Amino acid sequence: MKLKLVVIGNGMAGMRTVDELLQLAPERYQITVFGAEPHGNYNRIMLTPVLFGAKSIAEIMIHDFDWYRKHRITLHCGPDKTVVDVDRARRRVIARDGTEAEYDYLLLATGSLPLMLDIPGRELRGVLGFRDIADVQTMIAAAASKTHAVILGGGLLGLEAANGLLQRGMQVSVVNRAGHLLNKQLDRQAAGFLQQQLAGKGIEFHLGCTIGRILGEDGQIHAVQLSNGEILPADLLVMSTGIKPNIALAERIGLQCERGVIVDDLMQTSDPRIFSVGECVQHRGELFGLVAPVYEQAKVCARQLSGHAGSIYQTLSSATMLKVTGIDLFSVGDFEGDADCQILQLIDHGLGVYKKIVLRGDIVIGVILYGDTSDSAWYLNLVKDKTPIAAIRDRLMFGQTPLAAAA
Repeated sequence: MKLKLVVIGNGMAGMRTVDELLQLAPERYQITVFGAEPHGNYNRIMLTPVLFGAKSIAEIMIHDFDWYRKHRITLHCGPDKTVVDVDRARRRVIARDGTEAEYDYLLLATGSLPLMLDIPGRELRGVLGFRDIADVQTMIAAAASKTHAVILGGGLLGLEAANGLLQRGMQVSVVNRAGHLLNKQLDRQAAGFLQQQLAGKGIEFHLGCTIGRILGEDGQIHAVQLSNGEILPADLLVMSTGIKPNIALAERIGLQCERGVIVDDLMQTSDPRIFSVGECVQHRGELFGLVAPVYEQAKVCARQLSGHAGSIYQTLSSATMLKVTGIDLFSVGDFEGDADCQILQLIDHGLGVYKKIVLRGDIVIGVILYGDTSDSAWYLNLVKDKTPIAAIRDRLMFGQTPLAAAA
């Protein structure tokens, strides 16, 4: 008889693990999946093009309902199928509507939740995060009949939401506590390029402040008051201030948790029958929000579940490759440096190109590319491999192609 595998979470991390497992051991498990959304597994990164109107929901599906049927996977999806408890002694999963499933092994892939700041007025209609299909549908509906949108957060998702709502005809303001945009990925100069370009599209920016109060009438948002006292009209407020691991279920059933669900190098939790992957986990003190490390976790976890020993998860330095509203950005490593570092910069306002390379001795430790990311893979390898660059330092700023031509 097949072993029983239950997956809690029908998102990209859990289902990537299932994909890998089907490649390694297609007949080993009878698989049951529980998902809180009434959809198959979709590409969450592609929610932005759905908001823009460039793609439909069907076009961003990774696994539609037919895929589950084809692979004989039982899918329970929708709010009533949200898992509310796990009986670890009897190895049973229990959903909100009473649906149960037995397991030999359990994969916890509950992902993350948007950080909804505790601002007075947060309960008003029109205040939401930007995390799932339902959020996007709410924004699209609002854009059809409302005028003013405020985005709280100047990170990648916040800027994508801002541009999407702008393209749908709304007047958009971005409020960001930090003094510049994408402050975790860009320095002030690169962020200045980005802000200028987005302002040219019509987005208004309020930096170095936050929202102090959300104002409403009849239960509906109509304005926000900033921490500096300024009042902005707002028919819609999208909070995009970060994410937090969704660990409520893991804590309830007694798994070891800190900021996330604690996993070892095999992606195993404190219960040897339960594995975990994705944005809900904490590995060696680190949390995860990018696709590349999550997919690597899925690969390691699938090998363990398939019975192929020897693969362990190691957190590697990963780059941030961003495409904000058609603008190419790349960032890796320590892009600020310290007193022991040397900084090379290329600034071309006419072409809208900014390049910054941070060196410690003869080693590249950080890079920012704005407007031209054609050599990003080459720079990434220099950082990851700690390649000595003394021999090419005078041409380093110009990328790999001119170096190859000179050679």
